[in-house]
Amino acid sequence: MKRRFCFWLIVLLCISIADLSRAETTLEKIDKSGTLIIGTRTGSPPFAYVNKNNEWVGFSIDLVEKAILPVLNKKLNKQIKLEKKESAPQTRIPLLQSNAVDLIAETMTDTQSRRDNVDFSLTFFVTGAQFLVKKGGAIKGIQTIAGKRIAAQQGSTNAKIIRERVPSAKLLEFPDQPAAFQALAQGQVQAYTNDGIQLAGLKAKAPKPDDWAGVGEFFSYEPYGIAMRKNDSDFRQAVNVGLMDALASNLYFEIYDKWFGPKGEVPYPLLPETKRFLQMQVVPK
Repeated sequence: MKRRFCFWLIVLLCISIADLSRAETTLEKIDKSGTLIIGTRTGSPPFAYVNKNNEWVGFSIDLVEKAILPVLNKKLNKQIKLEKKESAPQTRIPLLQSNAVDLIAETMTDTQSRRDNVDFSLTFFVTGAQFLVKKGGAIKGIQTIAGKRIAAQQGSTNAKIIRERVPSAKLLEFPDQPAAFQALAQGQVQAYTNDGIQLAGLKAKAPKPDDWAGVGEFFSYEPYGIAMRKNDSDFRQAVNVGLMDALASNLYFEIYDKWFGPKGEVPYPLLPETKRFLQMQVVPK
């Protein structure tokens, strides 16, 4: 009898220790703090940037505020605040893994190598890599960059592709988009490579937009997803439900038109095939 009592005492002790050591889920963290913390950009218009009124705005921020926050409010039965922290290609995964942020909502391409460290939502935007050059420059696409000085952002998929496909290109990596564009404007490099939509945003916000041109066919496929910590299925489902509801209700396309429509910050027409791809991700209720 005494031996059996000791056995169950050990079992209960093990259960208690396991419960104490269980990692806090993201939903529990948000419920406790009342705040969703996202990592996003300050210089990537129109996805996330600080505007002339010193407001932190953008397409990806709107998606979180208007599509994902309402789902969290309902799920946790309280009004959740949104807090923004700056992220960049080289810092965003560490920010997630250290619990400094709960989501990365910016221009992060969903790749297999990144999935080793983070989970992604469904795809919320699709683009591809191109080049920004001085209008009339010699670079016309990836086939013309051999031996040329090319700027890219540290940790970007574009830089990785160029190193693999055109090793003779002189690749210079910069911490963020403003620094890379400054190098281009000062003639330190002959082109800046990034996703086409980001280059379009950079050109539109430049002091003299007509001085610059986006060139070349897409040399990569860049599906953007919202990144979060791995193996947190309840939180990932909440994020995806928010995005799917937005796509199904037309909210997504209203937000898209605000930023990318004819009167948006960066006009960038949504191709019919891209719209079909986005809508095909919606699971019928």
